[in-house]
Amino acid sequence: MAEVKFDDRVAVVTGAGGGLGKAYAMLLASRGAKVVVNDLGGSFDGVGADTRAAQLVVDEIKAAGGEATPNYDSVSDWESAQAIIQTAIDAYGRIDILINNAGILRDKSLLKMTIEDYKLVMAVHMDGTFYCTKAALPHMREAAYGRIVSTASGTGVYGNFGQANYGAAKMGIVGFTNCVKQEGAKYNILANVIVPQAGTRMTATVLPPNIIDKLKPEYVAPMVCWLASDHCDVSGMYFMAGAGYFSRSAIVEGPGVFLDPDKEITIEDVEANIEKIKSLEGGRGYGSVTEQTGYVLSNLKLD
Repeated sequence: MAEVKFDDRVAVVTGAGGGLGKAYAMLLASRGAKVVVNDLGGSFDGVGADTRAAQLVVDEIKAAGGEATPNYDSVSDWESAQAIIQTAIDAYGRIDILINNAGILRDKSLLKMTIEDYKLVMAVHMDGTFYCTKAALPHMREAAYGRIVSTASGTGVYGNFGQANYGAAKMGIVGFTNCVKQEGAKYNILANVIVPQAGTRMTATVLPPNIIDKLKPEYVAPMVCWLASDHCDVSGMYFMAGAGYFSRSAIVEGPGVFLDPDKEITIEDVEANIEKIKSLEGGRGYGSVTEQTGYVLSNLKLD
């Protein structure tokens, strides 16, 4: 099996001053990529800024013989997100890989969560992913090449108490990536999602130390870097990774029940068929809403 290399590739990794982002940046650089290490340097709840986090990672990459450039802009603002991508263009003349990793937490139950808590988490995760991807896309389209890996969470896929803001943003990223897949396909731009399980300063707030130790960010990085590589041949998928576990997750739709639309469909009709409606046996995933709609329409009796 050929070794996965990133020679002559340029990658932007957001939130790369520590944790998962640092692990991605270090692995990419070790395999030959030129890396823009972005990090605002704020606290895990989005307060403050410090250039040292990104610079230290750049220094570490260079000390190991790699190439890297720091960037300290926030992903949550359109102008600064453009500046992140422009750093890659100015330093290396291109951008091939974008890893949307920057994130914060403001965990509270929905009853106690403030509007600011909601808006700031959405701004960093959802808006940041949108802004950085939008800024990178024209350059990738011109080069007819791109790999975009964005970060979701088990909280988005499955839910978690006290993280309604975070879960909403993370599942929004899945829907966003489904659309980027469609728009990027003809330009050889692949977009996928990573759902990491890792011990970082964010997860340290919700997981005990003995579990954190088993969830090293370095265990997630190989999956992310494969998705960012020339070897990747999938798009619009999301993958779970952590503690040596790797799996694809998917939204699956059951075969359902077709009731006659030429007749009145009542609440009681739904109740009478609820077990079949709920069943996922024989279910499948769809590559697009057009494909899913086609399944529905194919079962209609048209004149």
